[in-house]
Amino acid sequence: MEPQQEIEWSEAQKIPISVDLVAVAKKQLQFLAAVDRNRHLYEGPALERAIYRYNACWLPLLAKHSKSRIFEGPLIVPLDCEWVWHCHRLNPVRYKSDCEELYGRILDNFDVVSTVEGICGKQTEEIWNEQYPDEPYNADLINVFPEDVSKRIAGLEKYTKYDLISAAKRQSPFYYQVSRPQMKNDLFIEEAVTRYKGFLYLIKRNKEKGIKRFCVPTYDIDLIWHSHQLYPVDYCKDLNEALGKVLEHDDTDSDRTKGKKLDVGFSGTTKQWEDTFGTRYWKAGAMYRGNAPSRITIKPFSSSMICKKVVSSNGHLQEISLQDHKVVEVLLEFVGVKNLPEGQEGDLCVSFSKSQPDAFFGAKRRLRILSESREKQVAFITCEPTGELQFELVSHYSSKLSIRRSTKMLGSASFSMQDYLDPVSKLYVEKWLELLPSAGTISSKPILLRVAISFTAPVPAPYTLEMTRSRPFSKNTCLFNLPVRPQHAKSWTHVTDENGTRIISLQMRSLNNAKNKGNPGKEVVGLMKSGETCILAEFIGNGWSILENTWLFRLPNKCTNEGHLFELIGTKTVKIFEGRKLDYELRHHGKQGNEMDFLTAVEFSTEEPYGKAVALLDLKSRLVTAKEKWMVLPGIILGFIASNTMKREGNEGIIAKSEDFTVNGPNEDNEKTILNGVGLSSNVYCGDDGITKISGLSGGCGSGCGSGCGSGCGSTVKSGGCGGCGAGCGGGCGNMKSGNCGGCGGGGCGGGCGSMVKSGGCGGCGGGCGGCGGGCGSVLMDSKHGIGEHLNEESNYVNVEAVVA
Repeated sequence: MEPQQEIEWSEAQKIPISVDLVAVAKKQLQFLAAVDRNRHLYEGPALERAIYRYNACWLPLLAKHSKSRIFEGPLIVPLDCEWVWHCHRLNPVRYKSDCEELYGRILDNFDVVSTVEGICGKQTEEIWNEQYPDEPYNADLINVFPEDVSKRIAGLEKYTKYDLISAAKRQSPFYYQVSRPQMKNDLFIEEAVTRYKGFLYLIKRNKEKGIKRFCVPTYDIDLIWHSHQLYPVDYCKDLNEALGKVLEHDDTDSDRTKGKKLDVGFSGTTKQWEDTFGTRYWKAGAMYRGNAPSRITIKPFSSSMICKKVVSSNGHLQEISLQDHKVVEVLLEFVGVKNLPEGQEGDLCVSFSKSQPDAFFGAKRRLRILSESREKQVAFITCEPTGELQFELVSHYSSKLSIRRSTKMLGSASFSMQDYLDPVSKLYVEKWLELLPSAGTISSKPILLRVAISFTAPVPAPYTLEMTRSRPFSKNTCLFNLPVRPQHAKSWTHVTDENGTRIISLQMRSLNNAKNKGNPGKEVVGLMKSGETCILAEFIGNGWSILENTWLFRLPNKCTNEGHLFELIGTKTVKIFEGRKLDYELRHHGKQGNEMDFLTAVEFSTEEPYGKAVALLDLKSRLVTAKEKWMVLPGIILGFIASNTMKREGNEGIIAKSEDFTVNGPNEDNEKTILNGVGLSSNVYCGDDGITKISGLSGGCGSGCGSGCGSGCGSTVKSGGCGGCGAGCGGGCGNMKSGNCGGCGGGGCGGGCGSMVKSGGCGGCGGGCGGCGGGCGSVLMDSKHGIGEHLNEESNYVNVEAVVA
């Protein structure tokens, strides 16, 4: 900072705040997580009912308690009412005027506690039930039927006419933006509070100078701003003292298009901040993440299944030895350069890399310098919080001896990440680095490079493992227990970590046993680093038993709205979906590929009722990425079993053509077996034609071919995806060949359907089944095009030359 900039920053930090914003921000994150687990409050009948309860019950009760305490102890606000109250307070000017109009004063949250803080609300519930005997304190808002709530609200003596439905809709995406792990870090929040004061100071200066500018916060600042507004009396007092008025919080505009209000406001705020304080406005972990991933279910998880802790007799089967890594997000910008050699020509840029490339960042990329190019460029990289970042100042100039541009390195410098992150002492650094001159560079003074770096606090890194085969697998391998040709005895799949170290080797074996006479069983054998072999998975009739019954990998019991392909049931409930889902969802900067090559493992629990992606299986590249260690070994086994069903070359995913899975070995009755989809054996039946037929990928809504075909179903039934023959074929279906989902559909075929060949999509003869049911790489963003409210990953602001992977 220049002396004047230091003075400005010091003045900003003198702005008085009457609230412990660090503590309030943490509580707000906890509350928003609870609301996100109850997404019925975001829209629809449940939200409308909550708005009625807020107006009819909560505000009047709060008014009584704030005027004269009803009882000793805090008032505990129901979750649905607190969500509506939260959205109302985030329009502080309107909330103030509504409270004063309806109750003669601002209704504050003094002596009010959120239900998510775990304090007993028995006293509040008793008072509530006395005051509102027809409106239960803990209302069932999941099974709410549509009703004309607006008429009920209009019949109230006091109610706000503020559009709370729209307010809740605007606030519902906010949690996704602030739900990253670094937002909970104390140091990150403390720095956010200082940045919030700087943000208010900019607005104050604009007011004093008569400048009309729409100031737009980054998300760390916005979290603290929201936290301040949740204490309406203190917010009004503090803002009146600092600015002479209550600052409005305009969240009605979400258009981040270039040239629009948010884009212009954010660009203006960035420039004003950097000119006023001499530091960077953009910050790692505080920028816009893009739209939230698509939902995989609209219904929250609910299960009567009790997951039991199963302890294997072989402890080493539960978890393989892996090295734990930490990872940080880094935002890098080169601000200026000083003391360049006299006569220096050419365009300057800085190449950057790590002294020791790690598992997450090993590239060498470059950025231009702000003071030289007048274009703001930043790099977002993900790497381990170890080692040094290395910088090389490079000049590109035209040579008289060549039509190609020449490159000259002027000097280099390094920056130790460990000095700040082990332990974490600071999450933002901006400083001049003295460059070590390269050979041939002559300068009267050392060349200085101003570097701005911000970090997030280190968090556990995902585990990434690769499966490589020692020799090709036979393509005549299926996912579940069916007669197959024996595998080559020496065919192993080796699993290696990011450093290429072998973790375990796997082999699929076929074997005859007494339990399945004439029908070979299958097992997955693991070769440990110690040289010991053990059985990791075994087909048991209705699926795969994994790790000695710790997990059961099976088809869904019945059709569900989630559209998952398989279930992994054990100590946790995990459902396997086709494609990249949730956090793994393909974004604009992600590597393109066939979605059928991927499977996403999603954990469902009380804490994550809408699912949390815990692993991604890339079947084509044979990569397994797991977020948590408990999912690593199951993920490897699932990836191995699934990859084993794929063709050696040119396969389009796990849902391969049925011809690729035709089994050539005779069974006990010398009957031919036809596999459909990936050849799952949970719905096997025999027709009168002596041919065994097996249902499609997910069993269909009618359990594959349902209760079986009547007489004369024809020679073959090949169902591609979910549907199968629905509820069963009637007489004389003819030669049925269905393409993707559907088959004969839900209603089954009546007599004489004829020859239905490749129905293609969903439906077929009947209604059909309706269908079978990632993080983007690091990029460089160029602000000259405008960024919108926050850094917009959806826009085309990528400097292609400098993508950091």
